[in-house]
Amino acid sequence: MRTVRTGWTARTAAGALLAVAVLVGCGAGGGSPGPGGPSGGATAGATAGTPGASGLPAPSASPSRDPAAERLVTVTRTGGFAGRTVVLTVRGDGSWTRTSGTAQPGAGQLPPAGLEALRSALRAADLPRLPADARADPPVYDGFAYEFAYDGSTVSSDEGSLTPGLRKVLEALPGF
Repeated sequence: MRTVRTGWTARTAAGALLAVAVLVGCGAGGGSPGPGGPSGGATAGATAGTPGASGLPAPSASPSRDPAAERLVTVTRTGGFAGRTVVLTVRGDGSWTRTSGTAQPGAGQLPPAGLEALRSALRAADLPRLPADARADPPVYDGFAYEFAYDGSTVSSDEGSLTPGLRKVLEALPGF
């Protein structure tokens, strides 16, 4: 019988939710008016990026988005003998992060040729045309299951049901 340790994970999740609640509460503007008036922020005469009455830069009218920094693909791997979950996210500029509930996080940068190989594999895999959920019947116990999120499509598959295109995507990713 396998015992699952949830105390640490539950405490971590509770701490993370508390931190988000505090940060959202601080920026919600729902408290008493600050020195800059009801908004607590910049004065009407301040322009984006210049300090207002509060000393903080006024918010930009339209935040600029850097397409290279946006997410290219996120792949989540769950299962295996230890039952771990690992999330690997690659951004458009080739930078990547790997997070896991139990292991040290990782980060890096794909070389230009590696990034192009990943983009090519993602286009060839054609996620919008794949079934949203492909699982082996009967299921493979202690095997890995993957979820691929790319360009508005999400596909889930276990190891035994990966298409050749999805296997090429996994080969092009940094290691889990």
